[in-house]
Amino acid sequence: MTTNNPISSLTSEQLMLEKMQQMQQRTQADFIVKPNMMTVEATNTQFTPAPLSFSQAMTGVLNTVNLHQKTASDKITAVELGQSDDLVGAMVASQKASLSFSALMQVRNKVVASFEDVMKMPV
Repeated sequence: MTTNNPISSLTSEQLMLEKMQQMQQRTQADFIVKPNMMTVEATNTQFTPAPLSFSQAMTGVLNTVNLHQKTASDKITAVELGQSDDLVGAMVASQKASLSFSALMQVRNKVVASFEDVMKMPV
């Protein structure tokens, strides 16, 4: 027999929402381009990035992808040498590196295609 207790369901919904927000913050933290200077809004207490140049954004993304590749390589090497038993963590890091590299290649292809389109425009 099940009873509908609004207090317990509200609490479980709040717990689930908090967990989802924590997971969202963890996943977004790896893919945000972080400029050197950050400003804080007084009313919102969240960081808002200062304006970035294209080269700064690309450098940040390239460094992040490189970090993902290095982390995955280190974890896989540690598992292969028997220094770690975290096979799941190594595979997750490998997939994360693969996805970030694939996304980088898609962005590169779009930028190259856009540049070619601009070059083909009549003057």
